Amino acid sequence: MTDHPNACIAIVDDDDALRESLAWLLDSVGLASRPFADGEAFLLAEPSAFDTVLLDVRMPGFSGLQVQQRLNERSDAPPVIFMTGHGDVPMAVAALKAGALDFIEKPFNHQQLIDTVQRALLAHQRRRQQRARLDDLQARYAGLRPKERQILVHVAEGMTSREVAEHLAISAKTVEVYRLRAMKALGASSLAELVRLCVALGLVETLPDDARRH
Repeated sequence: MTDHPNACIAIVDDDDALRESLAWLLDSVGLASRPFADGEAFLLAEPSAFDTVLLDVRMPGFSGLQVQQRLNERSDAPPVIFMTGHGDVPMAVAALKAGALDFIEKPFNHQQLIDTVQRALLAHQRRRQQRARLDDLQARYAGLRPKERQILVHVAEGMTSREVAEHLAISAKTVEVYRLRAMKALGASSLAELVRLCVALGLVETLPDDARRH
């Protein structure tokens, strides 16, 4: 049985028999699915409602690659697993370069397909959790005072408390008070963790070597 009982898989393929077969296979391991005969119908059905997409490469209307391109324009798109026929491997490789999780060749090995879907579901779950943590972090950061935010940036850039104090024309003790208050608000248990959170927030691009001086 699946570890993702509430997951729903979109099956996008113009072959009626294949859609039915895939739906039966997914149901046999406790996974719900919804079939679509073409890419346009799938894109109109709110793709973010699905946890993974089984997407045919060659279809009338929008090709699988065109559907993927539309999905890539969204921040909440589910992982894509391409289904390819003989001779479609170059297209599948292009799809992987564009961010697809994987591709499987027809006719399918049932266990391989299930394993690939489970891997996609796990990746989607992790991405959602990461997004939720970032949303929470951004909300905490938004609640900081302007001076606390300013000090955070300088700390993330690798400045010492004394350097921050001189730069802002305030006392080093005041810098420490604001820094500790910001650490508590963001849930950082150490200065190194605080810097990593600043990187996650985009306050600095990378972790500066100088930040290890503290």
